[in-house]
Amino acid sequence: MAAPKPQAGPESRAAGAVLRGDGEAPQDIKMALYTHGRLIPSLGDAKLTRPIMGKKSDYNKQPYILGTLFFGTTSATSGVLANLIFRNSFKVRHEALKTYVSLTTLPFLSTIVTFKLFVTDALESGNISRENCVWRSMLIGVTCGVTYPTALAFNTNGRLAVKYRLLQTD
Repeated sequence: MAAPKPQAGPESRAAGAVLRGDGEAPQDIKMALYTHGRLIPSLGDAKLTRPIMGKKSDYNKQPYILGTLFFGTTSATSGVLANLIFRNSFKVRHEALKTYVSLTTLPFLSTIVTFKLFVTDALESGNISRENCVWRSMLIGVTCGVTYPTALAFNTNGRLAVKYRLLQTD
């Protein structure tokens, strides 16, 4: 025996209630229905029917940002390593925090600024090809990532070694 399908009478339509089995929904009512903690929007909600893919996204700039941060972090690590080597070589025991902070932040910031000016901005404007981008990136990596932190560590720790050796001999 099959149960009869419920029918919506004129009384329930006038009250604004429609039974589930009716199959048709009024078009002038915009309601949201909560089912098991999720919001189910009504079919007439125009805000949720817009295509999401039409929005402009900034995903194309993410590799430039990650590359810049990678180069900056590498040069900061190179500065810490150079400082560690020169401090042990020159037997410098003073002003450790000052030298480590300066040899971390200065190479990091100089590499980020240089990479942004010479590689990222030039690529975005279309002034250089990708092959030239690779050469410029390598030059920046060698110059700002290795040579600059090493020279800075040698200069800073050498000055400290001379300063404190002269004070000890007096």
